[in-house]
Amino acid sequence: MSDFEVKDINLASEGVRRIEWSGREMPVLFSIRERFEKTKPLAGRRIGACLHVTSETANLAITLQAGGARVYLCASNPLSTNDSVAAALAKEYGVAVFAFRGEERNDYYRHLSSVLEAKPEILMDDGADLISAAHQKDEIFCRTVLGGTEETTTGVIRFRNLEKEGKIRFPIIAVNEALTKHLFDNRYGTGQSTIDGLLRATNILLAGKKVVVAGYGWCSRGIASRARGMGSIVIITEVDPLRALEASMDGFQVMKSVEAAKIGDIFLTATGNRTIFREEHFRLMKDGAILGNSGHFDVEIDIPALEKLGKTRRTIRENLEEFKMNDGRRIYLLAQGRLLNLAAAEGHPSAVMDMSFANQALSAEYLTVKGKDLKPVLYPVPEAIDREVARLKLAASGIEIDTLTAEQEEYLSSWRLGT
Repeated sequence: MSDFEVKDINLASEGVRRIEWSGREMPVLFSIRERFEKTKPLAGRRIGACLHVTSETANLAITLQAGGARVYLCASNPLSTNDSVAAALAKEYGVAVFAFRGEERNDYYRHLSSVLEAKPEILMDDGADLISAAHQKDEIFCRTVLGGTEETTTGVIRFRNLEKEGKIRFPIIAVNEALTKHLFDNRYGTGQSTIDGLLRATNILLAGKKVVVAGYGWCSRGIASRARGMGSIVIITEVDPLRALEASMDGFQVMKSVEAAKIGDIFLTATGNRTIFREEHFRLMKDGAILGNSGHFDVEIDIPALEKLGKTRRTIRENLEEFKMNDGRRIYLLAQGRLLNLAAAEGHPSAVMDMSFANQALSAEYLTVKGKDLKPVLYPVPEAIDREVARLKLAASGIEIDTLTAEQEEYLSSWRLGT
């Protein structure tokens, strides 16, 4: 196995500068790195990671190596790699990285295989492709794995289904379910970075536009709130009555997707499901409708149906394609239907990824200590880790909070005091 496969190793100096800039906004991870350098809790461990190869991920990889681990990294999406960061990791930081922007399908799966060939003991995933590939290997391979972690809603859904079938072969920690991850990364990170990608790809004015957001999970509500902040009229489509009710009480219009299709200007998805917008919607959309996706896989928009309906297809500008219908209407697709926030922009801001990757680093430490004693099921992030990440983030932000008095603690632990 070669030590790395990147697009251009000569981009390393640019990548170093990007990594250093991101690191300034990641004080929680930095504090963990300082402790790891002293205690080496991951000494001798091989960690295989399938994550977006960004400057934020680079800071996670450097932290893991500071703890004594050997890190093997590949990309979790063909369009999410920053080539200068990949080059810097390989040349300057000693990470075995296999990733470049614009990977074809064969490249993508070859890189997954390169990571697994190192026989990692801990697997970090973003979308479940790496751990799923490990499960397709023989049982002996999986017995050498202490455990894995999963970063995304999409991946957690896949592993819940794997668990239902009783086929999980080693413990997996659902990092996405940590409060310090999904309440902040999913909401504030996805919200800001999706709008960033939309504006970079189109340079349109959002004020006054009707923006249709599919779903009202944490990612979608982040997109909805940021679109409203830009002056858009935001419409939510949902299948869950509780989330639909919440969206309505948060002040958004809620309607069926076929009705929204008739009036929307921009349609954004981040649901973790497939074919959210499909042929029946495309036939109703107005001339100039724009489609974008920030869900993990490129299946949320039914691109084959759009290709079938389109009489012509052309690239208007980077990350913006035009499909012309037989009736003359034009529908625009952003970033090939892949993660808009990473393909057309730079992903989540470093300050919010600080907490997500702190959870990853501390979960890797936890698996190193406890992995052999855990059953092969899907686990939440231990509450102690979640709270420690929040504590460190507050401390880094210079924020102090109150503590309970002895009287308050006694009150909360008693059932005797009443009216």
